[in-house]
Amino acid sequence: MGWMEDVKQGKLTDIYFERSQEILKKEGVDPYVTMEVVTHTLPEGYKWAVFTGVSEVLSLLEGLPVDVYGFEEGEILFPEEPVLTIKGRYSSFGVYETPILGMLCQASGITTKALRCRVTAGEKTLLSFGARRMHPSISTLIDRYAYMGGVDGISVIKSAEELGIKPTGTIPHALILILGDTVKALLAFDRVMDEGIPRIALIDTFGDEKFEAIRVAEALKEKLYGIRLDTPRSRRGDLKRIVEEIRQELGIRGYGHVKIFASGGLDEYKIKELSDVVDGFGVGTSLSNARTIDFSMDIVEIEGKPVSKKGKSSGMKEVYHCMRCGERIVVPSGEEPACPCGGKIEKVTQKLMENGRIMMKWTPEQVRGKTLKRVRFLSV
Repeated sequence: MGWMEDVKQGKLTDIYFERSQEILKKEGVDPYVTMEVVTHTLPEGYKWAVFTGVSEVLSLLEGLPVDVYGFEEGEILFPEEPVLTIKGRYSSFGVYETPILGMLCQASGITTKALRCRVTAGEKTLLSFGARRMHPSISTLIDRYAYMGGVDGISVIKSAEELGIKPTGTIPHALILILGDTVKALLAFDRVMDEGIPRIALIDTFGDEKFEAIRVAEALKEKLYGIRLDTPRSRRGDLKRIVEEIRQELGIRGYGHVKIFASGGLDEYKIKELSDVVDGFGVGTSLSNARTIDFSMDIVEIEGKPVSKKGKSSGMKEVYHCMRCGERIVVPSGEEPACPCGGKIEKVTQKLMENGRIMMKWTPEQVRGKTLKRVRFLSV
């Protein structure tokens, strides 16, 4: 990839890092440093976040004379926890501070938002429709990290190819507008598309959602898998009440099998409001435009001696987790902590790279599986 080559050549970094390298080289100074990545606060009052982007960071640092310690891809994080620690000569990786933070901040933000949506959606279908809200050059990035956060499917063809899954989508308003009628568009879809593709009708283009739902159900009957509401905010009113009305009308007519999906302006809070009446959700802007996790990257040791700027705790640190009470414990590297409850302690910080050799790798499917196992222990 061209952009990765630019990163490795130090072109996608802040200029002061390049200038610092030039100065240190002229001065003959190149200390062995320990740099730590941590966030002090989480956005919008979040209690937790998900750490992702580490695979990209390891790919960037691969082959360099550095050691890396930190959280595995998809690990839950809390404020003030060192999620990544890099050790090596400053000249070998200092210029990469900007792209390292960019990789971690955005990836973690997207995955965190996806998992928050998954927590409130429960076992309901959750799809990523966020590609159209960002530049196409990062469409696959958005979908990859949303998938790691627990969404069931994505709409972009290339993203699906890279993830090894089938893309998911229904019918756009454009098709209905061109053909002039919702039922006409649905019947054309049914004639042309493979039988394995679920028949899901978009019912908010022209008429009232309740009556359009009845029309499409009577047109396809048992072949109709579901309906989708993407009603604009100016016409939405009480969306939950609209869904309840549609479900009641379909039920009394013998179409209780038809699933109801909602999309358009959804986030974890709106999903929570609708989760008891809607069967699935398409989430767009809140995923692609997710608030980043604001990590910082700072020196905490020089030549093995603790040192840091003010407001930062010096010395390399590691994170542990109590298996009994769930307490997280941050201690100086090398210490073996004990939890007051007496429970078994598990080390969260792992060695991820040794002298430029990547020691751990994860697939998006593995990370997704890990995050989904945590859903019942998390709250929004």
